[in-house]
Amino acid sequence: MKIAIAGGHGQIALLTTKLLAASGHEVWGITRNPAHSADIEAAGGQALVLDLEQSDSETLAAELSSRGIDAVVFAAGAGPGSTAERKLTVDRDGAVLLADAAWRAGATRYVLVSAMAADSFDPASDDVFQIYLRAKSEADAAVRASDLDYTIVRPGALTDEPATGLVTLAASTGRGSIPRADVAWIVAQLLTTGAGSGAQFEAISGSTPIAEALRSLA
Repeated sequence: MKIAIAGGHGQIALLTTKLLAASGHEVWGITRNPAHSADIEAAGGQALVLDLEQSDSETLAAELSSRGIDAVVFAAGAGPGSTAERKLTVDRDGAVLLADAAWRAGATRYVLVSAMAADSFDPASDDVFQIYLRAKSEADAAVRASDLDYTIVRPGALTDEPATGLVTLAASTGRGSIPRADVAWIVAQLLTTGAGSGAQFEAISGSTPIAEALRSLA
């Protein structure tokens, strides 16, 4: 399988790249900074240097199509300390752009890394975190409304702890945390097994092996 990951230099993306590359898949990490190419390559992937905020659907679709991409992952984000405007242009508009470009390129599988409780945002608030939740919620809604074979993963608070392989997945899990490494395992499993088609779920650490938890989504 040939997979493109938006936000290819992020921690979840690099961990996912390592897992997929180790299983023989071809991974392209989309990054706007060419200096990040070496890290993507060290993880076993290849860099696709492109700025989602400065691109359009036709351009991105052509890049995906020329590489024969079968599936895409959105793991990008404006990041801590970014403005409310960039929460919208990256976390929302970037995810929507990738969905449209994937459809144009014939890459029908889409895994979107979102955020827990995204739909709980306050529409009247101009607080940056509320705008972030709004951006995630609106991106999720756009992907759900698309013709893509999507899965939306809404992880809890992310940590840098080692993977445990044990999770709780549900439409609403309640508050909790999860290692980025376990989120990467979830994303890799979704791509390689076909599990979770048409599903949206929250993910936190728990007591169920990831493969079993994903099977239960059906």
